[in-house]
Amino acid sequence: MNKSILCLGFTLLSFAGFSQTYEFHTIKDIEALPVISQDQTGTCWSFSTTSFLEAEIIRLTGKKVDLSEMYNVRNTYLDKAENYVMRQGKAQFGEGGLSHDVINSARKYGVVPEKNFIGKTDPDSKFDHDKMVSELEAVIKKAVAQTPKNYPNWKADYAAILDNYMGKFNEDGKIVSPQFTIDNSKSNAAEKPLTPTQFLATTKLNLDDYVTITSFTNEPYYSKFILSIPDNFANGSLYNLPLDEFIQNIDNALDKGFTLALDTDVSEKTFSKDKGIAVIPENADDSKSILTEIKPEKIITPEYRQAEFENYDTQDDHLMHIVGKVADQKGNQYYKVKNSWGTKAGRDGYFYMSVPYVKLKAISVMLSKDGLTKKTKSALRV
Repeated sequence: MNKSILCLGFTLLSFAGFSQTYEFHTIKDIEALPVISQDQTGTCWSFSTTSFLEAEIIRLTGKKVDLSEMYNVRNTYLDKAENYVMRQGKAQFGEGGLSHDVINSARKYGVVPEKNFIGKTDPDSKFDHDKMVSELEAVIKKAVAQTPKNYPNWKADYAAILDNYMGKFNEDGKIVSPQFTIDNSKSNAAEKPLTPTQFLATTKLNLDDYVTITSFTNEPYYSKFILSIPDNFANGSLYNLPLDEFIQNIDNALDKGFTLALDTDVSEKTFSKDKGIAVIPENADDSKSILTEIKPEKIITPEYRQAEFENYDTQDDHLMHIVGKVADQKGNQYYKVKNSWGTKAGRDGYFYMSVPYVKLKAISVMLSKDGLTKKTKSALRV
């Protein structure tokens, strides 16, 4: 055989060994409701965490219930306004939020099925909150400028805007048909409509079961602290863990059948909306090719993660829902993440995030405390 041909053959085989297109196989796939879209809104926090609660209902009862994302949004806007005005404008106001905002809303206002509150006046239209948020902001800024004493009707004006764009919610709250109840034993009278709080009781969700974990070096490990990020308007607390233990708890939860609500950064060039891949290349020159070919990834240290956060290179851009794990043909593992950009984004609406990507770019995850490892649960005393 011609030596040059033989050498070329070995070269091609060697190159193929280092550059392979992604082929994924499933390691863990936990049932969740189908991918939907948040459209032109900044309400990923509700879509992701509502999806998480829906998966929890499936885990707890075996039943699928499509909960209203916009019910949580509308109620949280009420709390955001109160917070902004009482802090005399020295607070964050906008479309963003975090997973604990959904838990807070459910605790205060209950939950309802999607059919009971779709969150828009035209059922055939797409969600678009740009004008609504602008009008809401004008009201609360006026309330701060004039003081509530001189603008006593600001809450009514604010609620009227929500009604105009999102639809008016039944005033007496007794709107949930008994046909939607999950556990009729929780209803005093199954033949009567339920309040959102009564409906929540039928889901078997225990809102006290959910905790949020993270990993930062500037706070003591195994302590609870308030993370200083703009969307944490409610001053929600997170438990701080060493980075490796943070990842171990994500894996443990998934292995035991628990999903997780994820807050993460998606602004990286290597988070691909088209390819459905999120990775951190070892070599910056691979930033483009790594989206289609398996390449070495960077080793993420706690110090590097902290520096990226403090430099604003990692921010809480987006919330999604971790529902499983996959592996490529080289054995590298990725988290299967359900997004809320519709089924045309990513891989039929899902994204595969590498472990290094999550180690570097995940701000936090919410999960059931029963999904924590025994070591972590004991250390946190939850």
